[in-house]
Amino acid sequence: MAAPHKDRDRPPPLRLAINAVHAKSGGGVTYLRRMLPLLAAEPGVAVHLLIHQDQTALFRPLPAGVEVTEFDYPSGFLRTLIWEQLSLPGVAQRLNADVLFSPANFGPVFARNHVVLLRNATSVIRLTRHIKPMVYWTMLSLATLASLLTAKRAIAVSDYAARVLTFGLRRFLAGKISVVFHGTHPVAKIRSANAADGTGLLAVSDIYIQKNYHTLVRAFSALHGRRPNLTLTIVGREIDARYANSIRVLVATLGLTDSVRFLGHVETDKLVELYRTCHVFVFPSTVETFGNPLLEAMAAGAPIASSNAAAMPEVIGDTGLLFDPDDADDMAQTIERLLDDPDLRVKLGAAASARSRAFTWEDTARRTLDVLRSAAGH
Repeated sequence: MAAPHKDRDRPPPLRLAINAVHAKSGGGVTYLRRMLPLLAAEPGVAVHLLIHQDQTALFRPLPAGVEVTEFDYPSGFLRTLIWEQLSLPGVAQRLNADVLFSPANFGPVFARNHVVLLRNATSVIRLTRHIKPMVYWTMLSLATLASLLTAKRAIAVSDYAARVLTFGLRRFLAGKISVVFHGTHPVAKIRSANAADGTGLLAVSDIYIQKNYHTLVRAFSALHGRRPNLTLTIVGREIDARYANSIRVLVATLGLTDSVRFLGHVETDKLVELYRTCHVFVFPSTVETFGNPLLEAMAAGAPIASSNAAAMPEVIGDTGLLFDPDDADDMAQTIERLLDDPDLRVKLGAAASARSRAFTWEDTARRTLDVLRSAAGH
């Protein structure tokens, strides 16, 4: 009787091309920097990263096992879209890729075995009143729908993302869509001072209108009137300059300039320290398909007051207090409840840290590879 072959149960090799031309900042770059080494380390997976030459610095140094091809077409959102549709399917074919993964809402509609990642909530369009962002979000919505209908498979980063980014067609596309949450890294040093008094509120995310900082500033103003030593630290790039400027004007108008700090982008080590040392973490966003900062604060064991909208309840569960993001008074009262109750801060901080351990990048990579192999017919 012949002995079983030792490789018989191994999946066949997978040649994976990753279309990263839309990853320019924020969550898109973070996602790829976390996932690339894990995908490349998987036995039998060959990873090829496709980027514009302007993105080179974002992904250096490349993880072991990742090949890269850089392109030099004229940059810009519309030009990238056109190049992606016309040229990328041929590039993937020349690379003999089994599957093409676009970790954005959209990608080349004519590519073979194409998989998209549903992660940018196009419902932001209802929040803006300016023509340029309205045109951008309309184009993004159309590109998302076209890509979803033509892709072999799609990965949604939350159930909320699967619901809103299928444009009412979810039940017809149920066999195509898988929900795979993002992950986070465990924090080496969990907070141990949640019972101590403090005065520092922290909010983290790049500054766009959907991040709802205007309501947070108004809620903070109400709290500051009763607690003049309270401070608010906002971390994140000012991506929407018009909106960011309006927040600064609001802070000045309410007389809060000395109590609200805008730190912009901070490096990972400093950000982790901010999560560990803030008194309460506040996440006021109105539109969010996942919410990486929320999960990072949970991993650090921070007491959290979060919006009850979009994907936030999926991520935080019952390990934080939820508020209506459109109601400044409800937001202020929820934050104040945490400020007033050290036992509640200890309980919720410990629960948040424990829950965060269910979200790992290793699990995200494993489940993503399952979808990619399925799309490739493996």
